[in-house]
Amino acid sequence: MAAAWPELEAAARERRRELSLPGAAVAERVAAGGGRLPAALLALPLLQSLELSGCAALRELGPGLAAALPALHTLVLRGNALGPAGLGAGLGGALPALRILDLSGNGLEALPAALGGGAAAEDAEPPGAAAAFPQLRSLNLSGNRLRELGPGLARAAPQLQALLLSGNRLRALPGGLLPPRTAVPGGPFPLLSRLEAADNEVEELGADIAALPALKSLDVANNRLRELPSALADCPRLKEANFRGNQLKDKRLEKMVNGCQTKAILDYLRAGGRGKGKAESTREEARKKKREKQQKKDGGDGEQDEVEEASKLLVKVLHVSENPAPLVVKVSPGIKDVRPFIVCCVLKGVNLKPGNALKRFLSAQTKLHDDICEKRTVATIATHDLQLIKAPLMYDVQPPDTLKVTPLGRKEIKAKDLLRQLQLEAEEQRKQKKRQNVSGLHRYLQLLDGKDNYPCLVDADGVVISFPPITNSETTKIRKDTRDLFLEVTSDTSLQICKDVMDTLILKIAELNRSTLEDKGDSGSEDESDALCGPAALNPSQNAQPMVVEQVRVVDTDGNLKVLYPSKTDLSTVSSLLTVIR
Repeated sequence: MAAAWPELEAAARERRRELSLPGAAVAERVAAGGGRLPAALLALPLLQSLELSGCAALRELGPGLAAALPALHTLVLRGNALGPAGLGAGLGGALPALRILDLSGNGLEALPAALGGGAAAEDAEPPGAAAAFPQLRSLNLSGNRLRELGPGLARAAPQLQALLLSGNRLRALPGGLLPPRTAVPGGPFPLLSRLEAADNEVEELGADIAALPALKSLDVANNRLRELPSALADCPRLKEANFRGNQLKDKRLEKMVNGCQTKAILDYLRAGGRGKGKAESTREEARKKKREKQQKKDGGDGEQDEVEEASKLLVKVLHVSENPAPLVVKVSPGIKDVRPFIVCCVLKGVNLKPGNALKRFLSAQTKLHDDICEKRTVATIATHDLQLIKAPLMYDVQPPDTLKVTPLGRKEIKAKDLLRQLQLEAEEQRKQKKRQNVSGLHRYLQLLDGKDNYPCLVDADGVVISFPPITNSETTKIRKDTRDLFLEVTSDTSLQICKDVMDTLILKIAELNRSTLEDKGDSGSEDESDALCGPAALNPSQNAQPMVVEQVRVVDTDGNLKVLYPSKTDLSTVSSLLTVIR
């Protein structure tokens, strides 16, 4: 007799579009079904998001997944026991709506051709075949046993932006991942911006890595590389590269690598690995810019350029070395397995008093969560009133029945009780409003399913001020009279996505600040005490006082630097709209 699945019966009855099955709770039933997904799951054609993680009994998907769930856009099968043949022929067919696929922490030794497996040429898709995953943006294959990759993924997922391969047994990169440019219209992976392959056995980083035009972040730490190809310098958008943990023959280059000096590394490789000419060319470029600036100032020929520059948003970076009391965030070792990436900074000089400025600020944050954070699945933002922060801060993990937080608009509660409460609210909301989806915080509950510990940011008094990705605390809530902010972005995807989100967040706040100033100007306010510290140069002749972004160091418990934001390369993604004074 087949095992009962009340969760699936309820999902079918309520026509749900999102479903998360806790692996430990369903493992016995999955085992009874032969280690496959239950057949009843394939009777939910409206399903858009499915997660079944941490189930040691799940060994293969079984046939028919793609045909039965055509609307699926998120599929998370993390930390199961999918073995060598666990994916069948490739999820059973095309999934035209799939955007996020997470197969990390399984036992995959090979992949079907459509997911980048090293399939033989005769097994590959014909050149004119339709893409199997035309909307796929993120593919996580970390923590498996893959030894090689094939060219099928480039054809099957032409819109891929993030490919995570860390913790496998790959020996070459890109290896066979890139087919000939003529085999894929527009070239392979035109949008791939993040490629992570740390903790593999990579001995060769091929020159064809430069064929990835959108690559911004590359992580090949802890491999077996002896040298880096000069072609890396031809990657036009590469901003962050991690080569640490490799035994490079060039010791000068190795020193740059250990110092995380991406720009210096690329300049060094561009000069043929000799390092000649970099310093001199940099000085000459600086002299040239200084001469051009002086000519515009003296001759007035650059008046139009000055007007355009004055109309841009301004922020000033306060470096740690210039700050008498810089804020530091320590990271505990346990966070690595839960939500490992965090980026923080301080932003001073916001003005939320006039009109609906605070409401617009909160709305902008919500919109960023829905858009660039992909509904918090790739990153989460938390904003705090700096004056209410008690430093130093610790980014830590705590068990669900120990972690206590005072959520926004609620009383102090244990994390496990909060999630249970939110789940009950979600069910009630769905029934009352007869909706197939839930809204608000309830949409993010499944992001913590199966985790033994929850991430939290704790202040010097041991008070939890942030519980990502669910909520931050009433203790540090932003109010209309808040002038200085502490900003944090966390992710379980990558450090680069944290930085990209933070760049965009600072830009949005700067835009709101200027908009507030313009509204005050239109209303004729004479209250100078409420004047913005943001870009006040609506008239180019006025002196703009920029908001100040203070660098924040994130360090491990021994004080070793993990990340500093903003670094020299940060905020470059918004440089066309934001002038950064460093």
